[in-house]
Parts: sequence; structure tokens; C-alpha cells
Amino acid sequence: MVQTRTTLETGREEFLFQAAWAKPVFYGLTFLSLALCGWQVLQMLRLWQKGRPSAWTGAGWSGIVQFVFGQRKVKQARAKDGAPMHLAIFYGFLGLFIATSLLGLATYSPLIGLANWHKGTYYLVYEFLADTAGLVFLVGVSWAFIRRLAYVVQMGPAKPNAEGKLPHTKNPLTTEWKDWAVLVLLAALAKTGFLVEGLRMVVDPSSAVSASYVGHLYAQILTGASKEVYVAAWWVHAALVWAFFATLPLMRIKHIVVAFFGFAGKPDWPMGRLQPIDMDEVEKTGLVGAKVATDFSQWHLTTLDACMSCGRCTEVCPAYGVGKVLNPKQIVQDIHRGLRVGDDLVPRVTEEAIWACTTCNACVEACPVAIRHVDMIVDMRRDQVAEGKLSGTATTVLRQIGSTGHSWGQPASSREDWMKGLDIPLARDGKPFEYLFWVGCAGATDPAAVRTTKAVARLLKKAGVSFACLGREEACTGDPARRIGDEFTFIEQAGKNAGVFEKYGVKKVVTACPHCLNTLLNEYGDFGAKMEVLHHTQLLAELVGQKRLNAAQPRGSVTLHDPCYLARVNGIVDAPRRLLGEDSDLDDKSELQKELTGGMIPLRVLTEAEHNGKKTLCCGAGGGRMWMDDHPTQRPADRRVKELLETGADEVAVACPFCRIMLEPALKQENEGIRLVDLAELMQEANG
Repeated sequence: MVQTRTTLETGREEFLFQAAWAKPVFYGLTFLSLALCGWQVLQMLRLWQKGRPSAWTGAGWSGIVQFVFGQRKVKQARAKDGAPMHLAIFYGFLGLFIATSLLGLATYSPLIGLANWHKGTYYLVYEFLADTAGLVFLVGVSWAFIRRLAYVVQMGPAKPNAEGKLPHTKNPLTTEWKDWAVLVLLAALAKTGFLVEGLRMVVDPSSAVSASYVGHLYAQILTGASKEVYVAAWWVHAALVWAFFATLPLMRIKHIVVAFFGFAGKPDWPMGRLQPIDMDEVEKTGLVGAKVATDFSQWHLTTLDACMSCGRCTEVCPAYGVGKVLNPKQIVQDIHRGLRVGDDLVPRVTEEAIWACTTCNACVEACPVAIRHVDMIVDMRRDQVAEGKLSGTATTVLRQIGSTGHSWGQPASSREDWMKGLDIPLARDGKPFEYLFWVGCAGATDPAAVRTTKAVARLLKKAGVSFACLGREEACTGDPARRIGDEFTFIEQAGKNAGVFEKYGVKKVVTACPHCLNTLLNEYGDFGAKMEVLHHTQLLAELVGQKRLNAAQPRGSVTLHDPCYLARVNGIVDAPRRLLGEDSDLDDKSELQKELTGGMIPLRVLTEAEHNGKKTLCCGAGGGRMWMDDHPTQRPADRRVKELLETGADEVAVACPFCRIMLEPALKQENEGIRLVDLAELMQEANG
């Protein structure tokens, strides 16, 4: 089809072949649908404002660029999770929105004294890109429809019951009639848009340009169509646009809009930090944690409306994966319903669900719209603990921490038992030191963890590192208490420990426990203890890089279990692998291995499990779950061990005492011949 000078010089005529009444009717109904949309958004805003005040400082604006426009979380997802599909829908929709906005601006630019720029080369480029955006959008929507249908056929529908609860199913996608309706509406919008474009080229050949390649194809098929058909199709497309605007706040696709609010107000604190309670507020209200939805912050309530029910949080949840009732997506939906109804949360969410959480943050890491599931679950736990409704084995660890300062309930003097015969320097000796070696409750008590503690101490001494331990002056960081929901016990422990740090002028801390690491690094700053905190794998990797120690050199293959609070929560992924002569950022591992091992290439080959690094699979110990009972068929550690054994490795390396405690019995049950060992022990073997 030949492009005419008229089209390139004048651009495209709007409201082609429409009656005089068409324009006021079109704009009247358009503004009416937008007003209806805005009114519904205003109702959402009013609900969000019922929460505790949030500091809307704009610290999250960079998140809009990274996570909304950049779709960072979606790009990190696997293809089988629908990442390409979501990207196609989002960027296609964004392209169409920009194209429509530019067309409107160009059409009415003369009203403000500007020339209509919608012509010439710009017009050709515009038509090409607009058609491309529409095609990408249509492909994404069609893909979503087929994917949802495949899930229903293969796994059964994840359809809420009369109470709004979802069944325990492998299908992560909630399936309701409106889910199908919105996909049909979006597909109809894209198809009728192309239809109108093609018909316009037929009835007005002067507007036909081959740059609009999809519309051009439609025009070839629709040759001979009348002006009346074009006008009818135009109004059908307009009606679909009005329907889209009017129903947008009712559809899951509203997350595209709400996500802007969520990321704009996103608090600037790490994933591993729980927000401390406001003691002044507690004294005024007598409330601790969250009893009803409005006890959450305004920001948390905003993110509830951003949820698209994609189910990624549920797919990665270790508790859900072994058949427990905890369903992070259901938690979000239950809280959202509670916000609208105003009833108590725990009966709606259920006690069983909130206590099943390991606080591993897999749900938070996977969520593309920044929902902080763990924050809300712990806040509900805080309410339960404050109300005296916690029972069972979880109360034991709280009692032990409160009475002895030790999560295992051991006396303070027992923290120095592991030191016998090792000549370990103590802070109270009065000698200066660079690093405080924080041992932790497990590291001083559990036999396997004690082996790790001794290995770290020997390696530090061999490398000539200046360090000291607190011994009997060390106490539990309070991490188990805080994540169980006993904020007051945590505050007491943190205050005591912060005082000890100040007493000895501690500036640097190294620990073999990722849970201690996270608490000291991310949460003790609220108590004035601002220090550099390292995991033992980080410090050991530095020493290997400085050639003060050799990398591990065991025989045979090994697989590495990444602890949740090390890899996912605090992003420490490379350091453990460097101790094995590996580097996730390098393609050629052999040169690094030679450098780190003085020319010797370790015989072992690191074999990664399916879930590794930040995508690691939880052992089930976090959130105080190590002190709670699991049903024999619902142990996350069993599931993790099976995955680790599928690698065929001769050894399983760990870097967390909690993980070791949970994985060891499961490993022995599956294969007693496989060795479970901490990276520090492997390092000690390589360094004599």
C-alpha cells in the first residue's frame, strides 16, 4: 500500500466520519468512566489511611524506576513462572498508554499554541511502535489465558470457597469468573484496536501506512468494508475502553496503578529488619502488634491492594510446600478482607497459619509488588503473645531466654565450655582486639555447632586475626523471641548486649550464625549498637583472598545449602562459594581455584541444588520454628534434604548452626553415608 503525501504532511484525522454529537458524547462518557475509576481509588485511599501513619518520605521513588518500570522482580523470576508473559503485558500496556497519550497531546497541542507534530517521519515511527506495543500486549494476554487454562486443566482450579479460603493445591493462580473476564476484556481491547485501525485504512486510504503493519494486515483482510462498519467498530472499542476504566479498581490488573503508591512509600529498611514497636503508643493504647487490619501501617495496607494474586509467594513458601495450611497469598487476601470488614485478624487468618511461618522471607523476595508478608505475620504473633495466647513448645524458648539469657536454657558459664584447651582470648582480659567473635547460643551448646565454633577460632588464630569472645558475658541476641512475637524479651536482650558492646568498644563482629548476623546487623542499630557485622564465611573468604588461608580442598563433590538469613535476607551468596574455590560471577572457575589454593585445583566440584543462592529452600528452623513441633510428614528439612541429595554430591556443606540442626536427622534418615559439614570445618581441614 502506497503512503501518500497527505498523510505524512497532515497526520491522521480524529473522529473520522463521526457525527457532530460523537465528540461530546465520547469525552463525556470517557470522563465519566475515569471519574468512576477515581471514586473507587479514593475509597481505597480512605481504607489505607485507617492504618498507622507511615512516613511517606519518597525514599521508595527509586523503587518505582527499578521495580515498576524496570520490572526487576519479574525479570528475576523463572520463565516457567510466567515472567516473559508478565513483561509482555506490562510493557505492551505501557506502550499503548504512552501512544494514546501522545496522540491526545498532539491532537490538542494547537490549543496551547503548539503545532500538531503527529505527522511526517514521527508519524511513521509512531505507527510502527504503537502496533508493536499492541501486538506484544495481545501476545501476553493470550499467553496468560492459555497459561491459566493449563493450570486449571492440569492441577484443578484454585477457587475460593464460601469463606474466601483457597484450597491447598499445586495451582498457585486464584481462578474466579472475573479473572477470565478481565483477560477477555484486555484481549478484546487489543483486537478491536487493530480492527479499528485496519478499517480506517480501508475507508480512508489516504491514512494507510505500511508502518502500521498489524493494521495494514487487517486492512488487507477487510477490503470493501463500509464506513458504517468502521464507525460501529470505533464505538465498540470506545465502549471497551470505558468498561476498562470503570472496572479497573475491581480487577487484579489494578496492581499496575497501586504499585506506584506502594513503591513510592516503601520504607527504607532491609528485608531482615522487623519494625520495632512504639513503646509510647503501647502505653497509650495497650495494644501490641496487630489485632485488626488497621493496626498495620498505611503502607502495608496499600500493598494489600497491589496484590495481583499471582501466587509466587505461595509457590516458594516452605511451609506450604510441605502441606501446611500457611498460604502467603491467602494471608494477604484474608487481611485485605479483614480491612474491609473490620473484624479480628487471627480468627480469619487462623492461628495455625501464622505459627507455621519460618520467617524465611521467600515470599517477600518473590513478591513483585513489595508486600512484606513476614512483617504482618510477626505483628499478628506479637498480638497473640501479648494476649497470652501462645502455648506449647514455643513458650519454652521464651522462658529460657528470659530466665537464663540462653535460648537453650543453659547457664551463662556454659558458654565458655567449648574454649577449654584452645586459649581463646576474652574481652574481659582487657587486651585490645579487632573482631568480636560472637558465638551464639547454638555455637556454644549444640555439639555439631561447637565443632564449627572451634574451627572458626582456630582459623582466625592461624591467620593472625586479632579477636576476642565475650564468654559468659554473651547472651542470646533475642532473635527467636522477636520472631516468635515476644518483642519485650527481645528489647531486654538487645539492651543488655548493646551495653556490653559499648563497654568493650566493639566496632567489628564476626559470627557463624546467620540469625545472629541479621539481628546484630539490621536490628541492633535501634539500640545504639552500630557495628560492622560479618558472617564467618565473609571474613574467611577475605583471608583466603589475602593468601593468609587456603581454600577448602576436600575430596569428592559437594553441594552447598544456602541459609535463608544469609543468602536471601542479607544477600551473602558469593563468600561461601569462594571458600570452595568457586565464584558465581566468573565463567572460568579454574583460574580462581588456582589462585585461592596456591596452584592446587580442588578435586571437588561444587554441584548446585535446584534452589540455591537467594532462591534457597528453607530448612524450617527460622521464626522460632526450631523449638516447635512439626508433623512427621510436614518437615521442610526433609524436602530440602531430598533436593540436596538429588545433586549426587558426596558432601553437604552448610554455613548455619540452625540449618545443620534441622538437616542432620533428615539426612541420616535418607542416606547415612553423606557427610554434613560446615564450611569452616572444610577450611580447617585444608589449613591443618
